[in-house]
Amino acid sequence: MATEMEFTVPAEEFPLGSIFENLPGVTVELERLIPHEMLTIPYYWVRGAETEKIETEFDPHAGVTDIRLVDRVEHEYLMRAEWVREYDGLLTALSETNLTVLSGVGTVDGWRFEVRGDTQEAIAEFRTHCQQNDVSIDISMVHALLPIQGDSFELTETQREALVLAYERGYFDTPRESSLEEIAAEFGITQQSLSSRLRRGHRRLISETLITS
Repeated sequence: MATEMEFTVPAEEFPLGSIFENLPGVTVELERLIPHEMLTIPYYWVRGAETEKIETEFDPHAGVTDIRLVDRVEHEYLMRAEWVREYDGLLTALSETNLTVLSGVGTVDGWRFEVRGDTQEAIAEFRTHCQQNDVSIDISMVHALLPIQGDSFELTETQREALVLAYERGYFDTPRESSLEEIAAEFGITQQSLSSRLRRGHRRLISETLITS
């Protein structure tokens, strides 16, 4: 059964975390990543950086190479990096256990990841790999991907809860009756995590109801 897990790692444990020493106010968001044998990560966004030399703000790290600026939209930078396959860290664990990274958001306070495995065993294998290789992760949620109320909408329980509460609190109304910050506080999670749940829940509902193959 497909299973999703949410976990955090300290900022410095992930190769791109070096930027927070130079620019502590930025947010880094990875594009969706499906690990494979070559392990080249494509793109990620850097937001909140007030600099014209974003590439130089990433200090050298053993796990990453060839960081390039691809595009810029106001103060948001689309970057590209390649990972060193021999570096034994979090990305190696993700690659060797074939987990899909649904979201990865980093700030000076740490990285929050949401990943999916095709089976519960894949998630367990990832956790074991991290323990055996001293990769520090703090797991906050593990849940199976299940149909909701007999429909084919494969929402996770947390996605459904987020969508329902946001609806009940008037988040989707115009004007909005509640903010992302207020709803996230009710769940006891970050705004980034709530935003990710809403975004992925919307995507699933749209793909199951509006998109025909």
